[in-house]
Amino acid sequence: QVQLIESGGGLAQAGGSLTLSCAASGRTLRMFGVGWFRQAPGKEREFVSTISWPGVKTAYGDSVKGRFTISRDNVKNTVDLQMNSLKPEDTAVYYCAARTYSTMATMSDEYPYWGQGTQVTVSS
Repeated sequence: QVQLIESGGGLAQAGGSLTLSCAASGRTLRMFGVGWFRQAPGKEREFVSTISWPGVKTAYGDSVKGRFTISRDNVKNTVDLQMNSLKPEDTAVYYCAARTYSTMATMSDEYPYWGQGTQVTVSS
């Protein structure tokens, strides 16, 4: 079992930045492909970004491309999501997800392991 823990959410102003971090409790994320998804109230879960192991390949959803950057710190055993130029429409619960394959994945059903989510609220 893989327990994922997200951190770094909170309140930001439009145009500001936040960094989310995803860690695996009690184990390494080595060899895991990792993704970030988000879900706003009344909306379906949306793909945000994904990164392969060891971090050479990344992909982004169209709505965040050019503003968000995913990376992995293989020493700290985390996957981080740097979010810049935040917009009110980025407001959502952000979820970290992991899969036992080292490749990227953009579909939520390709990830068996999920964190509890962290709230990001962007004010205008």
